[in-house]
Amino acid sequence: MNILWGMNIIAMKVTVGALAPFTAGAARLAIVGLICAPWMRPPQGRVKSLALFGLITGGLFLLFLNLALKVSTNVGALAIVGQMAVPIALVLGAVILKERMSRAQLAGIAVAIVGIVVLMFDPRIFGELPGLLLMLLAATMWGTSSLVQRQLAGVPVLTLYFWTGLMGTALLLPMSLVLEPGVLAKLPGLPAAPLAWLAFSVLGATLAGQGGMAWLLGRHPLSAVMPLTLAAPVVSVAASHWMFGTPVTASMVIGGLMTLAGVVIVTMARRRALKEMGA
Repeated sequence: MNILWGMNIIAMKVTVGALAPFTAGAARLAIVGLICAPWMRPPQGRVKSLALFGLITGGLFLLFLNLALKVSTNVGALAIVGQMAVPIALVLGAVILKERMSRAQLAGIAVAIVGIVVLMFDPRIFGELPGLLLMLLAATMWGTSSLVQRQLAGVPVLTLYFWTGLMGTALLLPMSLVLEPGVLAKLPGLPAAPLAWLAFSVLGATLAGQGGMAWLLGRHPLSAVMPLTLAAPVVSVAASHWMFGTPVTASMVIGGLMTLAGVVIVTMARRRALKEMGA
């Protein structure tokens, strides 16, 4: 799963470059929705929550993520910033749901933020600031969707994916047609490599990767699974350097390690809090 997710940002960078941000997102989500159409029927009383979840996770998340990939060259740095989704989800839970945060959680958030600041002030990465800020918005959308997902416990994973595909396509397809005229018509004539990367995003990262995560979370605690996913940005940084020649600077390494350490602190603190509540 870490390999699938780590390579997915490479796949998306290639796809966005071959098409355009909104068209690439609409194409990916439309395919996901079609594959998951047999599971479209929502549980009773969950339609509004599913629609909101799909709009945020599918439409808004990919909107900001694909724009970040369009304007950035250092894909590895984007992958590191994307890890802020976990601390952001915690902060949103405190603000919106009035959940209390422990000192350890606050410390973890602070460490992660300092890591992002160190990363952004690297002279070789500072020029990527627009993309990093867009990625931070994408992470915010992902963190927000995790709050909505709490209301969807028990909903089949493929049903979630159908609504993600449906609502995301409903948002991005009109934007593609209006803001990227003619690009959608290029899809059937794309070279084999971008088409293969698009298929990888749909089948590998989305269905296999996220499906595998859902399978794990159904059998193990969230706090035991989530720290293991932190290898994904490491894969992204290595793959970005290998494929695109993006630099791996000392500040990037230090800032990245601090960000990942902050996420680990937040996750482990949440695990302790859940144990205490269970006790």
